[in-house]
Amino acid sequence: MRIALVNENSQAPKNELIFQTLKNVVEPMGHVCDNYGRYGADDPHERTYVQAGLLTALLLNSGAADFVITGCGTGMGATLACNAFPGVMCGRVNDPCDAYLFSQVNYGNAVAMPFSYQFGWGAEINLGYVFEKLFGSEPGNGYPEEWAEAEKRNRKVLMDVKKVTHTDFLDVLKNIDQDFLKGAIAEPSFPELFFANCKDEKIADYIRKVLEK
Repeated sequence: MRIALVNENSQAPKNELIFQTLKNVVEPMGHVCDNYGRYGADDPHERTYVQAGLLTALLLNSGAADFVITGCGTGMGATLACNAFPGVMCGRVNDPCDAYLFSQVNYGNAVAMPFSYQFGWGAEINLGYVFEKLFGSEPGNGYPEEWAEAEKRNRKVLMDVKKVTHTDFLDVLKNIDQDFLKGAIAEPSFPELFFANCKDEKIADYIRKVLEK
C-alpha cells in the first residue's frame, strides 16, 4: 500500500515527526510512504485544510496514493474537507481504538487527525499505535466479527450514495477555482511524487496543464 501524508498550515511544524513515525511503523509492514508536506514552519507554500482535502482527493482518485493521512488542529475541518470530494471516505481518528474500528468497520481510504488536541509529551507514541492499528491487519474484517457482513453491506451502500451525490473528480478539477487548485499542489516536491505514482492519465494530463500555466 502507498500511504501519503498531507499537512496543512497549522500543523506544518509537526510534519517531520508525523512522517518519521509513520515510516517507522508501516515500512516494516511492507507499505510505502510519501510526504506531500507542508514541510515545516518555514515552508513558504501555504495550504489550508480545505486544500489538504482537495489534495487528498487528487491523490486517491488518481491512484497516486492508496491511503492518505491528513488532519488539522481539531481534525474536524480536514474530515469535512476530505469528505466533500468524490472518491474519499475519511474518518476522524484520535487514538488507536478509533483507528482499529475505522479500519475494521468502515475501512475508508483516509483519516484526519487532531494534531493539536492532546498532542503533547509522548505524542509520537500515540501516533505510532494509531498507525499500527490502521495498517497492521487486513481491513474490513468487522467489529464485532458477527457484524462483518452487515458492515460490508452498509459500506457499499454509502459508497453507492457518494457516487450519486458527487460528480466526476476530473470535472471537480476543471470547475474548482484554479488558483485554489494551484495552491494545493504548490510544493516543489509535488510533481516528482505525484506523476511517478499517478495511475489516471486524464487526471495527470490536466494537472500538468495546471502546473504549466
